[in-house]
Amino acid sequence: MLQNQEEIGNIIKPYYGEEAGNKLTALLKEHILIAGKIIDAAKKSDKAAVDRFNKDWYRNADEIVAFLTNANPNWSKQVLTEMFYKHLKLTTDEVEDRLQGKWMEDIKTADVNETHLIHMGDFLTDGIVKQFPNKFK
Repeated sequence: MLQNQEEIGNIIKPYYGEEAGNKLTALLKEHILIAGKIIDAAKKSDKAAVDRFNKDWYRNADEIVAFLTNANPNWSKQVLTEMFYKHLKLTTDEVEDRLQGKWMEDIKTADVNETHLIHMGDFLTDGIVKQFPNKFK
């Protein structure tokens, strides 16, 4: 999963530069690492740690949104924040279902989250195309 974050950072380098791509990669890797900590704490039924890491996760999402919306005026801070928060909620629901052995719910939530992430990717792509139309002729 960390390699995926590297690849996402690399995708934006032609548009926003090496430094921006590396910054996004770092933020996205932090996102994945925090998720891993949340899962580990949830497996141990350590609610205090889950709550602490969850706050970090939302802070990280806010940092990603701030980074992206500062880079591209076509990305609404409100819309992107709502998208990230929905992704975090869906991921949390998926983990809870999995840990409780609710396999059908887990699969359904994973499918919804996948569709949501594809929609997020489309939203981000549309913003890049609008900002750099000459690169897409």
